[in-house]
Amino acid sequence: MSLVVEHIRKRYGNHVAVDDLSFSIENPGVFALLGTNGAGKSTAIRMILGMLAKESGRVSWKGKPLDVTSERVGYLAEERGLYPKYNIIEQMYYFASLKGMKKNDATAAINYWFSRLEIDEYRNKRAEQLSKGNQQKIQLAAALISDPELLILDEPLSGLDPVNADLFKSVIREEIGRQKYIIMSSHQMPTIEEFCEDIVILHRGKTVLTGNLNEIKKGYGRVNLTVKADRDFMPIAEECGLAVKEQTPNGTNFRVDSEQQAEDMLKKMLSAGIIPVRFDLAEPSLHEIFVEKVDKAEAEEERD
Repeated sequence: MSLVVEHIRKRYGNHVAVDDLSFSIENPGVFALLGTNGAGKSTAIRMILGMLAKESGRVSWKGKPLDVTSERVGYLAEERGLYPKYNIIEQMYYFASLKGMKKNDATAAINYWFSRLEIDEYRNKRAEQLSKGNQQKIQLAAALISDPELLILDEPLSGLDPVNADLFKSVIREEIGRQKYIIMSSHQMPTIEEFCEDIVILHRGKTVLTGNLNEIKKGYGRVNLTVKADRDFMPIAEECGLAVKEQTPNGTNFRVDSEQQAEDMLKKMLSAGIIPVRFDLAEPSLHEIFVEKVDKAEAEEERD
């Protein structure tokens, strides 16, 4: 069982919103669809779901064209879609009916998710009476009500406070544990690093990077060094040829040319009797990789 997206393309007039996008999810887990604002992420999601017609390409699920009317697919849209004047519980039964669920099954699922997402007290309220965060919880419940095999989450944590963000994350982990196939689109890079094994980055509709995130990071090597100590170590850093990237309360960040350069820095600090409180050599973050790839794509466009 897998999702395969092959060469999908969408144009609006002379503007190409998505240009030849391909990827596949072969195993359960979370796949990240990333990009700058206007990069084509939401357009791609809508084409995958059949909400927008594709100019070319195909989307298959379990070896057949994906049909969301017959398959168990859940979708949490970035644009929230509740009816503001209608009762929440009535809307939930309506969403369940669209999935072909029997009323008894819908009731059991609604009760479970309203309890799990801590929204039971809102079932008889109108959507317009709820905060944005609680509306988002309702819509996550609607996306999960049919126990989907394929789940698409477009900016799932947008606008959530830390407590509810953690609640959403715990639900996502549970769905991963239940062997679900999940596409996540988000601007929150730490969240993507927390959940996603494979990624694709779009810029102006084009793919600028795709692959396994761990392998991508390994290709860069451990080039970020963070150092914190109770004594001044900057003369040693300068002696080792390290330039400061950033200074934060958690330490001073350097970009190193090699692991050997970092090792030399540590040896010199210890020889000088400076014991580091923190000495962390790491691969670049997804945020850094994202910015680098987008900047490179923009530079190439300017040259063209």
